[in-house]
Amino acid sequence: MAEKYIARSSAIAARMLGGEMMVMSTADSTFFTLNEVASAIWQAADGCTPLSEIVTGKICQEFDVNQEQAQRGADRFVDELSQHGILLVSDQPLTDSSPSPERR
Repeated sequence: MAEKYIARSSAIAARMLGGEMMVMSTADSTFFTLNEVASAIWQAADGCTPLSEIVTGKICQEFDVNQEQAQRGADRFVDELSQHGILLVSDQPLTDSSPSPERR
């Protein structure tokens, strides 16, 4: 399976309120309230760290969940937000000079 790299889109509005991250797509006005786990993935979405590393090093460690279950949840979360243009997904690290990422 190819590695996934994720980055936050610049076409969003986001704010942390009361321990929950609120995210809205400016493209389609879709609004999401992220729980603690989703917020941790969101904050770690730097475009350089593979999703599997975020899951193993952050989610499994901080939330005491097994790797397989955490990876499935993270994949679903990333797929849903990428469909709304909130997260950018690529099989290569995303940098400012990278070509446009593939959206899944």
